[in-house]
Amino acid sequence: MSVSLAQLLVFQCYSVTLAYSPSSALCLFFLLLLNSGAFSSVPSSLFPSSCLLQGRFHLNGMHKAGDLILGGLFQVHFFSVFPDQSFTTEPQPLICHSFDLLGFRQAQTMAFAIDEINKNSRLLPNVTLGYSLYDNCLTLGVGFRAALALISGQEEHIVLNETCEGAPPVVGLVGDSSSTCTIAISTVLGLYRVPMVSVHYFATCACLSDRQRFPSFFRTIPSDAFQVRAMLQILKHFGWTWAGLLISDDDYGLDAARSFNSDLGVSGGGCLAYVEILPWEKDLNEFKRIVDVMRKSTARVVVVFAHEGMIINLMEEVVRQNLTGLQWLASEAWSTAAVLQTPDLMPYLGGTLGIAVRRGEIPGLRDFLLQTRADLQHNTTYENSMVTFSVIKICSGDEDLKAVETEFLDVSDLRTEYNVYKAVYALAYALDELLRCEPGKGPFSEESCATLQTLQPRQLVYYLERVNFTTSFGDQVSFDENGDALPIYDVMNWLRLPDGQTKVQNVGDVKVSPFNGEQLTLDGDKIFWNFQSKKPPRSVCSENCPPGTRVVRKKGEPECCFDCIPCSEGMISNYTNSLECFSCPEDFWSSQQRDHCVLKQTEFLSYQEPLGICLTAASLLGTFICAVVLGIFIYHRSTPIVRANNSELSFNLLLSLKLCFLCSLLFIGRPRLWTCQLRHAAFGISFVLCVSCILVKTMVVLAVFKASKPGGGASLKWFGASQQRGTVLVLTSVQAAICTAWLVSSSPSPHKNTKYHNDKIVYECVVGSTIGFSVLLGYIGVLALLSFVLAFMARNLPDNFNEAKLITFSMLIFCAVWVAFVPAYVSSPGKYADAVEVFAILASSFGLLMALFGPKCYIILLRPERNTKKALMGRSTIGTA
Repeated sequence: MSVSLAQLLVFQCYSVTLAYSPSSALCLFFLLLLNSGAFSSVPSSLFPSSCLLQGRFHLNGMHKAGDLILGGLFQVHFFSVFPDQSFTTEPQPLICHSFDLLGFRQAQTMAFAIDEINKNSRLLPNVTLGYSLYDNCLTLGVGFRAALALISGQEEHIVLNETCEGAPPVVGLVGDSSSTCTIAISTVLGLYRVPMVSVHYFATCACLSDRQRFPSFFRTIPSDAFQVRAMLQILKHFGWTWAGLLISDDDYGLDAARSFNSDLGVSGGGCLAYVEILPWEKDLNEFKRIVDVMRKSTARVVVVFAHEGMIINLMEEVVRQNLTGLQWLASEAWSTAAVLQTPDLMPYLGGTLGIAVRRGEIPGLRDFLLQTRADLQHNTTYENSMVTFSVIKICSGDEDLKAVETEFLDVSDLRTEYNVYKAVYALAYALDELLRCEPGKGPFSEESCATLQTLQPRQLVYYLERVNFTTSFGDQVSFDENGDALPIYDVMNWLRLPDGQTKVQNVGDVKVSPFNGEQLTLDGDKIFWNFQSKKPPRSVCSENCPPGTRVVRKKGEPECCFDCIPCSEGMISNYTNSLECFSCPEDFWSSQQRDHCVLKQTEFLSYQEPLGICLTAASLLGTFICAVVLGIFIYHRSTPIVRANNSELSFNLLLSLKLCFLCSLLFIGRPRLWTCQLRHAAFGISFVLCVSCILVKTMVVLAVFKASKPGGGASLKWFGASQQRGTVLVLTSVQAAICTAWLVSSSPSPHKNTKYHNDKIVYECVVGSTIGFSVLLGYIGVLALLSFVLAFMARNLPDNFNEAKLITFSMLIFCAVWVAFVPAYVSSPGKYADAVEVFAILASSFGLLMALFGPKCYIILLRPERNTKKALMGRSTIGTA
């Protein structure tokens, strides 16, 4: 017996598909290619004119005839059992069990929406929508088989090599319930541009937004990418930067983990303490290991992307180990799962925050559900050690549903059903726009339009991409360039009631605003926290580094684990968790807390500080004493002791000493340009004037001594009063010339010195030219040394002329002070250098004043009997002054 290639392939693929294996999808895909004429180049002798359907798929479903048919895939049963494949008899149909009441309600919602549309005269007038809804039994093979049955039909014969016209079996699909199934189905449907609108919170994989892979896929539920960002918004809102992540072992969980890690790194909002994959089967050892990881971790927040069945298995171990004190953050897959809301689990899951599909209201749905005829027998049992949920119901078909309260009739919290409702209406509005197209103004080739008889699914995709309407609940429905609806989630909180029951309350939402981007809105007062403090927990690996410190990551640990190192002196950080410290500007220094820059303290020899006050007082005292002595000398100017040895020199000497005392004031106070330039010039000229007068007085003593000897009178003739004045003027003019040259060539100027102290600015006068300053001091030193030598030579003169002894003593004091000044000045920083110079000026000035004028004032005021010519000419201790 001969078997054609097509028949062989059909039989082979049918057998493989019925016993679903990884190759079944490939076989079914091949059948589509075969049916589409992809093998038209193969000789026709290999194919018969028609193929007999080897068998029909036995699928649970609901059907209603119409002009256009919409398909649907829903989870009406939890599990399926495939029969053994012996390959000796015809395969038996698979068995689905564990009835899902909510999945059945979702299918009924689609039927209700289509019924409502058919009654609406303004939407799809003169067109009746029908439906074919199948149960996927939460199994990839069943869902895939149902999808192919919907788009290719189940006619008894498949006619080959013949042009087919008319509308396809279905123009669009609503479903499926999981990302894995949806990926598989959409991959095939996308080849033929058959639109598929997903509504279920398990079909949220961000990968489905790839229009290259899934060109005809749409969904009314946000993708996991937005769900992840919504969760990150919650983590950021409460400052939870350290969290654990539990995921399911499928596309839903694995893709969520990838997005979570990626977005977490981009936002810099935190780190994951651990990532654990929850097994599908009840592996006690694995769950024990996972809970041990959670117990040992310092993370107090646990984010879970998994299905409720996995959570139930996990919570068994959590209860066994009594692991409390955790804040759970639930994905939309289990954030409203009633099976977990039991009194036994509330000590652990109470206070859970979760992301939930947007709740909506569907007027009239409950009345429609009440008309459902329960003509099937359902026997559903679910048990585990913590939760027992058992439904055993045998229906006769005559029951009155109004008399019972079931979850099936509770329409107060419609979420997935609301998405189903929006998906059906999106398809309906797209069809309505398609059929309203005016010939010659269409979007297709040659501006043509689609018709009811020539409608192709790809044409519906075009209109579905542009659909935009508002539901009766007030929500806008449209799709972006990736086929995703405008994202919005409700934020749910598990409130633990006093009787141990649970109330899942809405405490906010997360949505995308056209102007503000992603926005999180929370009612903090409504949130229930399952902690003794009744406040949000702290979940951080390391506490924030305050301003004044910088972050130093711990080696081998995530970036959220770090130490806080104080900033060094002169550096600051002025915000939390700064990665580095910044240097303050030149005139600023870090505060004690290192969190801001403050103006540096300024330092100079001030009139307000004790040292400045003392030096000022000493300067004024010296000036005052000079004025008093000058007054005494003027008052007693006719007395012999004042008139002796040129009283004019004494007056000039007192005036110069007064200038020496006053010039010290220029070294006190904040340096200015004029004070810097004037201080050394005034100091140099005043002291040269003073020392010049002393030098001339010494020379006068020597001249008088020589004149007292026979033949020495000429010495006084050549060194009279005019010569004395001229000598003082010439010697002082030389110093004036030195100062002028110094100021012109390299003038002293004020300077802010920051090298002495890091936290202070020392204001000082830089000399400009060290050579100029050295010449100024050297010239004074030469005159002083010359005066000292001459006075020393005259020390043994007769007592009548022993003023030379006083000059010698005064010059000894003067030279000692200024010799000691040089090393002290060089080694003293900042204001202390000025203080040393002022002290040297005052000390030398007081030394000269006391040594030269003290004895004379003593005689004038206390021993007037010695202030006579006779006394001076006798054996006076003063001699001719």
